[in-house]
Amino acid sequence: MIPTKKITLHILQILVLFTLFFATNIPANAYVCKYKEDFYKLYHVHYRQDPDDCIENIYWLEQAVNADFANPYYAMAKIENETQWEKYRYLFQMHVNLKLIEQYLRLGRIYDKKVAYFYDAPWKDEYLRNLEKAKSCYQAGYYYWQEAQLWAEKASTSSFNFLYITDLQNWEDERERISTGTLNYKKTLDREIARLDKVIDELIAMEAKTY
Repeated sequence: MIPTKKITLHILQILVLFTLFFATNIPANAYVCKYKEDFYKLYHVHYRQDPDDCIENIYWLEQAVNADFANPYYAMAKIENETQWEKYRYLFQMHVNLKLIEQYLRLGRIYDKKVAYFYDAPWKDEYLRNLEKAKSCYQAGYYYWQEAQLWAEKASTSSFNFLYITDLQNWEDERERISTGTLNYKKTLDREIARLDKVIDELIAMEAKTY
């Protein structure tokens, strides 16, 4: 069974702070983000991935998922007809959900502990708290993977045969990889959670010794 969407309290607190900040600190003449494309352009991968960097990206990507599309004239690819416009919208939603999975994986790995060493016992409570944060991030990824699969399926129907958005070739590649199974984030999430659960069990079993 696919776990439901789960976000840590820390992430929710940061999202609230972002919302309050942008609601109260926008100059009257500033450009206000309104459409999916606007929010997506604020997403960027930092050279150094701190928790706040990932949470910032998650915020922008979530806004992109929930906002309306801009007029096709302002799309991120050249749109010439309604069929292209329809496929573009499906690809956009698929791609943004994939990026959300990537960000939750990055965030989870910040809190993750790959191996439980025999000398970790004195700090096991702190490690366990961090591992629970990591696990909640990985579990959140299942929701976005389900969404990405749904949109990829919509973008792969027979009505789009021989129609490719060449300006977004990497998105088309993602769609094809999902369709063929060569891109499968469920396997990645299953593997990470199984390994993490093993580390948690090993830490819990440790005696309170100091080496």
